[in-house]
Amino acid sequence: MPSEVTPATEEQLRLELVTVARRMNACGINQGTSGNLSVRWGDGLLITPSSLPYELMQPEDVVLLQGGGRWQGRRRPSSEWRLHADVLARRPDIQAVVHCHSVHATALACHGLAIPSFHYMVVMAGGSSIRCAPYATFGTQTLSDLALAALVDRRACLLAQHGQVALGAGLDQALRLAIEVETLARMYLQARLIGDPPLLDDREMERVAAAMAEIHYGETPEPLP
Repeated sequence: MPSEVTPATEEQLRLELVTVARRMNACGINQGTSGNLSVRWGDGLLITPSSLPYELMQPEDVVLLQGGGRWQGRRRPSSEWRLHADVLARRPDIQAVVHCHSVHATALACHGLAIPSFHYMVVMAGGSSIRCAPYATFGTQTLSDLALAALVDRRACLLAQHGQVALGAGLDQALRLAIEVETLARMYLQARLIGDPPLLDDREMERVAAAMAEIHYGETPEPLP
């Protein structure tokens, strides 16, 4: 019988947010102070602050954001707080959001290109493609609305002339998906050098999704008793 998992405290989530933010840059899918992360907390969320290098960020710098954009903390929330707040409000199945400017995913997004079903691992984002939301100015409600549309039935999307967004049941899962999206984007760009790659059909992508669901692929495994 699996043991019960003790819910994380606010202090633990703040520390995790800082740790995962640093991992995001260290693994090469983000640069400088760009990108932002959030995790659900109570009836609001915890989010990375604006314009603070991740290597300098401390748990107390993380911002508590509540309804209507009200925030508490010693720093201002990320300029993309609307996107994070709207995704978490619209998607009760999601607990964490990672937004980054990974190079290959952003290169595709600069051309408004989605990632189609050229590889079966595209299913990790929730469907047979990873959509690209149309361009809108950063930090705006329009950007949030367009991203939400691209994320319908999906756990990741690209943002035109901007970057990518990945969702997860926790910060670690959201970061792993962001890394997977970047890997797929790099593969797709390489494949296109030879020509448009053949695509797997919807029936095969559904079979892959069912097989992954059966083995809980991509989820953190339960420890053995």
